[in-house]
Amino acid sequence: MNKLYPTAVNPLLVHTTRPLPKEIGIIGAGTIGPDIAYYLKSEMPTIKLYLIDISEKALQKAEQRLVAYTEKAVAKRKMNADLAKQVLENLFYTTDYSQLENCDLVIEAATESIPLKKKIFESIEQIVSEQTLITSNTSSIPADRLFCDMKNPSRATVTHFFAPAWRSLTVEIVDWELASRETLDYLFWFFGETGKAPIMTENAICFVLDRIFDNWCNEAAYLLDDATAAQIDCVTEEFVHAGPFFVLNMANGNPIIVETNTLQMEEGKHYLPANILNSVDRWDTGHPGLKVDVSHELRTKIRDRLLGILLSQSFDIIDRSIGTSADLNSGCQVVLGFKEGPLDIMRSLGEEEVNRIIEKLEVERPGFPKMLKSFNEYQNFRRYILTDDIDDVKIITVRRPQAMNALNDEINDEILAILEEYANDDSVKGFVITGYGKKAFSAGADIGKFPDLLGDSDASIAFSKDCAKLQCYIDQMTKPVIAALNGMALGGGLEVAIRCHSLVAIKGVNIQLPEITLGILPGIGGCVVPYRRWPKGAELFHQMITLGKPMSAEEAKSIGMVAGIAETFPELITIAIAEIDKHLGKTPSVLDGPVILPPFADLSNPMAGKLALSKEAVNVTMNTIKEGATASNLSTALEIGYKGFGSIACTEAAKEGISSFLEKRKPVFTR
Repeated sequence: MNKLYPTAVNPLLVHTTRPLPKEIGIIGAGTIGPDIAYYLKSEMPTIKLYLIDISEKALQKAEQRLVAYTEKAVAKRKMNADLAKQVLENLFYTTDYSQLENCDLVIEAATESIPLKKKIFESIEQIVSEQTLITSNTSSIPADRLFCDMKNPSRATVTHFFAPAWRSLTVEIVDWELASRETLDYLFWFFGETGKAPIMTENAICFVLDRIFDNWCNEAAYLLDDATAAQIDCVTEEFVHAGPFFVLNMANGNPIIVETNTLQMEEGKHYLPANILNSVDRWDTGHPGLKVDVSHELRTKIRDRLLGILLSQSFDIIDRSIGTSADLNSGCQVVLGFKEGPLDIMRSLGEEEVNRIIEKLEVERPGFPKMLKSFNEYQNFRRYILTDDIDDVKIITVRRPQAMNALNDEINDEILAILEEYANDDSVKGFVITGYGKKAFSAGADIGKFPDLLGDSDASIAFSKDCAKLQCYIDQMTKPVIAALNGMALGGGLEVAIRCHSLVAIKGVNIQLPEITLGILPGIGGCVVPYRRWPKGAELFHQMITLGKPMSAEEAKSIGMVAGIAETFPELITIAIAEIDKHLGKTPSVLDGPVILPPFADLSNPMAGKLALSKEAVNVTMNTIKEGATASNLSTALEIGYKGFGSIACTEAAKEGISSFLEKRKPVFTR
């Protein structure tokens, strides 16, 4: 395991006896402090939270902001009125540091000044107990420079949030030499428990993600000698959802770039902040997606320079072990808005093109880090899968929180590779597959290339079969594979879970096959496997597959589909491991032989809630289920399911359903 993660890489697998905090203090009511407060109160509404600042005016503005946040959340139905009331209760705005006396955690979010921060920590230590954890939200200052004078530095580190802190998932936790393992493990667990996607970083200037963002923006500013802000933003949207200048306008970020790059100049003068950042408040750039005229020559210059900086910083982070390759790749997508991680971009460019770009950067901007390893060494990591070992069991966690752990081909391939690697390893007795966080096991599967296959039955059948490689491998495994449903399990995600040898679930989890609402059917076994494994639930499966009706974990347990229900994530994993022990040497197989089905309910006017479904699609789905049930073995039944997927791909319903999904609108089925 990487030295940054000696205990666990999935934060919810960290064992801690320390409970969640009951009282929290935040120092600084300026830009990010109130946002951190809103995140904490939203996740733990009953805690007491003290927001402290020397400015009464700043505190008043902070209170207005939090009230506005809750009102907006209620208006958008993301929060009910009772929860909003709880969020605003026990929230104290004060200039009095003594209010921190009983706090379990204090987060400093003041101005980026080392002397000021050290003075704040000195004041905090005089008030709080020895057990209180103390962190700083600095985006760039190494932890040792902040906490070196503390009486008890072992309980302190940097926890770097990203704006807006109540919504942005990632928090960087800095591992430095005087912080105790207990402190680091607890904070890692705490942020995971409260809905964040924390990553650990080494104690280097700017940590991981600010090294990427700050130098991306700084280099964009240097390019203003040749291009406009709007042109640069337009070119970069090949790689990011919003260009650097648009983001700087949103965050009032020019002073931050100057500050952080000035600090990075300790590593070389090439990090010198662009002078123009000191003289411009806002950049003249349009909204993302705006078309701007850019000549081919200028586009190439902008593209090469910024790709060079992106790759150079990525090499440096990996070569110096500031962060892991997976965290770098994931964090850039989750936090910084990159469409692909920098190492994915590197892979797409290819070795020859990467070498050209880096050589060009060295000529134009000498001094930046280069590749110290071979091209392939930078690609040798799992992008989406975390693995932990507990009691000789491989815990496989799908980490794609920005998409509710939705599956794609690469995720399936990574899971498959782990199963293949350890299938014959005597030191591994089984596998647990779970999702990252507490909301989703998997919200389904990316539709991938399927929209291009609509209307082509043979190609759609081939697509369905290709997507089923992982499931078919699990079918023939002799070591138990258990699905631990930590949150919702939908569509393609559920189709992976039902091929595992047993399922366990967190209380309240929803299980659903909603494909019919898109005018398609579950084509990777979803129309045939449930009936063969849990025939007692046939009537429920009829409703799930033809009407998209969700099933609760409790309903699933009543038909034998779920073997156990847990109250907490640790309990879920414990139950899952017990299921592995139960199935050692006798993994269950899916039933062969025909299956007797109960009659379908009246489907002449099919509805999924208020959505009128396609009768055509429902009929194809129903016929696929019926035909699959008559098959004499699983292999034949699966082929019938693939064929059904190919048939439904040629319907008007599938065309409308997929189009509406891509266009983010409600489908209107006419047949």
